[in-house]
Amino acid sequence: MPNDPEDKKRILARVRRIRGQCEALERALETGTACGPLLQQIAATRGAMNGLMAEVLEAHIRDEFGAPEGEGGAKTAELLALVRSYLK
Repeated sequence: MPNDPEDKKRILARVRRIRGQCEALERALETGTACGPLLQQIAATRGAMNGLMAEVLEAHIRDEFGAPEGEGGAKTAELLALVRSYLK
């Protein structure tokens, strides 16, 4: 879990938004929504989860290896860029 209170606050807000998306997806399934819109909702939820994964992983990298501006910053920035490109 991220050590920075701002990271934690941002990540928890993201989780709450994902919960809302999942609840909307459940309602759509219960009401018999057509496949096209349902697939769009599923893709949006998957994208939100990928974004959450990226944010938690970036916070972990910053916590473990230091901020990109600090000592060893070039390597940290390089790793963060790699993670962003992979998870997008």
